[in-house]
Amino acid sequence: MSEHAIHDEMNSVLARQRKAYLAEGEVSVATRIDRLDRAINILVTGGERLCQAMAADFGHRSIEQSRLTDINGAIGPLKHAKKHLHKWMRPQKRQVMFPLNLLGGKARVQYQPLGVVGCISPWNFPVQLTFAPLAGVLGAGNRTMIKPSEFTPETSELMKELFAGAFDIEEVAVFTGGAETGSAFSSLAFDHLLFTGATSIARHVMRAAAENLVPTTLELGGKSPVVIGRDADMQLSARNVMAGKTMNAGQICLAPDYVFVPEGRTEEFIEAATSSVAKMYPTIKDNPDYTSIVNERHYERINGYIKDARDKGARVVELNPAKEDFSQQEHHRIPPTLILDPSEDMQVMQDEIFGPVLPIKSYKNIDETLDYINDHARPLGLYYFGNDAAEEHKVLSHTTSGGVTVNDVIMHIAQEELPFGGVGPSGMGSYHGVDGFRTFSHAKAVYSQSKTISRLAAAMQPPYKKAS
Repeated sequence: MSEHAIHDEMNSVLARQRKAYLAEGEVSVATRIDRLDRAINILVTGGERLCQAMAADFGHRSIEQSRLTDINGAIGPLKHAKKHLHKWMRPQKRQVMFPLNLLGGKARVQYQPLGVVGCISPWNFPVQLTFAPLAGVLGAGNRTMIKPSEFTPETSELMKELFAGAFDIEEVAVFTGGAETGSAFSSLAFDHLLFTGATSIARHVMRAAAENLVPTTLELGGKSPVVIGRDADMQLSARNVMAGKTMNAGQICLAPDYVFVPEGRTEEFIEAATSSVAKMYPTIKDNPDYTSIVNERHYERINGYIKDARDKGARVVELNPAKEDFSQQEHHRIPPTLILDPSEDMQVMQDEIFGPVLPIKSYKNIDETLDYINDHARPLGLYYFGNDAAEEHKVLSHTTSGGVTVNDVIMHIAQEELPFGGVGPSGMGSYHGVDGFRTFSHAKAVYSQSKTISRLAAAMQPPYKKAS
């Protein structure tokens, strides 16, 4: 099917959804909760099938990890929205300006659904990053059209089947396909568009959305730094960093991308990282807990970073507890790999890694880390380890990132009461919890005039010329 034909098909569904939304009028709390419940039920009843589909798409993906991150990680936000929906929907009273406030004027903000929200979800957490945004989208009373990733085809087709069994096409519609489908999808005149994926693709998505002045929320990525303070517990720091870096084999938009270690403590970090990986993954090659790289292209890309660093003189430390041979294997697995004191001309320091490779840079003074971070694109996440409150304050107040986790990595994304989003090249806008509800709502300003003010205002109306 041509891009034009795909566009026409999707545009037809968009028109149906918008017509149904307008005919529905006010979207009741009961309707919103029913839609959230149906999304939850898909995950509860279809969770195991979705985990198996993700494993097939990745070559191998840890089933336990998929249950934790994709299934439970999406049910949580949906349940959170159900619990707080009545409160979120309540109109907010606002103060009226003097002297109208003394004469009966009233003001409020009323949150209204936008209409039809488009969602483009990625391959790395294909279920979680499709379903979790629905907490805000459906909670706010919208209908939605979803374009999941072509890189996880079995999962995407299964989600399409499960949504079709639980929702009318005028409530939720899923469109699978490759680049042509994605291009046509991003050009539709949605009331809002959420894109989660690579910064390079986001530029095309935003350009297409701009043709229809569609407001966008962009959840992207970047090179999220870790700063380990001088007084940090190195065992805890290395363990938490490596747990975050090896989850999903580092294929996480918030994965720690490089680490700053105080000068003189690099070997301590290597030892602690080696020990922590050995405890988590005594073997890697056939370990059911260790996830594969999603496809051949990304496997070659990540191995290319390692080769480039080694060719340019970096010290490369492979964390391979059982000393396994990865030259011949059924799946695309890469053991956790440290790149010590990388130079700036190495690819691993230029691109978002999105894999289990971790550059380690040493520093003499904390200001060096701040200068380096601020000389580069603002990241999606930033991580500080340490017990020095003044140093922590300096790192957080002198850098700008989408979000921060202190003494761990990634975990700020798991807090539904915190907005999740990037800044600059790492994203635009945010969602989760009440912030997601508001992102996918129109904050309508309502002012109610009193009869007293209307009578008094008559004296200030034309004609302005005083009677002679």
